[in-house]
Amino acid sequence: MCRSIKTLRPPALPEQATEDDIHAAALQYVRKVSGFRAPAAHNREVFDHAVEAIAEATAQLLGGLEVRGAPSRAS
Repeated sequence: MCRSIKTLRPPALPEQATEDDIHAAALQYVRKVSGFRAPAAHNREVFDHAVEAIAEATAQLLGGLEVRGAPSRAS
């Protein structure tokens, strides 16, 4: 596991994760999996697409989780 990816759900974060938090975690994941800190120009599009797809999946996951003991989400 990439140590710079932090837990983004309560109680690890007292407040809801921001879009910036989610994007940073997605970027770290793609960097770790691809082995590139910054991709070459010919890989930039696929790299950026992967970051956005993972950020979207992460937001959906965090939005759907129910954490015991955490305040309930407002609907």
